Amino acid sequence: MIKAVLFDLDNTLIDFMKMKRLSCEAAIDAMIGAGLHIEHDKAIKVLFGLYDKYGLEEKTIFQKFLTKITGKVDHKILANGIVAYRRVRTGFLEPYPNIDYVLLKLKDKGIKLGIVTDAPKLKAWIRLASIKLSNYFDVVVTFEDTKQRKPSKLPFKAALKQLRLKPSDCLMVGDWPERDINGAKALGMKTCFARYGNPKIKKSYADYEISNIKMLLEIVGK
Repeated sequence: MIKAVLFDLDNTLIDFMKMKRLSCEAAIDAMIGAGLHIEHDKAIKVLFGLYDKYGLEEKTIFQKFLTKITGKVDHKILANGIVAYRRVRTGFLEPYPNIDYVLLKLKDKGIKLGIVTDAPKLKAWIRLASIKLSNYFDVVVTFEDTKQRKPSKLPFKAALKQLRLKPSDCLMVGDWPERDINGAKALGMKTCFARYGNPKIKKSYADYEISNIKMLLEIVGK
């Protein structure tokens, strides 16, 4: 019997990549408008190449981007990029459809809810607060809590300790097989792949797969 459901945050509860793409496109347009000489599409390719290298949470990504393109950081261009990015990010940070409905139904069933994310603590809570989901969860484990990223067992163990449950009592839902699914499986949790958050994956090796978050209610009800 499933007594708790743990979720990844980005691309599982929050449509993170939609926000990231739109914010970055706005930032590039603003930097070009402020005097950066580069074609929009080429700039996007370079920027996301840097995200691939340094991670999607890299705080100085635009400084690295400008240094790569021009060899220096022009603070006028940088400021315009950052302001545009933040303005769009706030407007487009949103949960996937039916997330709040499913969370309420799970709570009504007496199931505990948690988040295990590699995101920094403050950013994770800001995202949850922005989409008005911060009060749903019994536990939120972020990178700072264990200093380890998934698929390390430590973040999952930290969540289990706070919930006072065994791995077999929990279902982990995530969009990244190598981290979310493999990490939870290694500890003995049941796993569910959120295909809507990462549709390009061919094989997840999860116990369950869902293309819509509402399908989770059927799994928990079994």
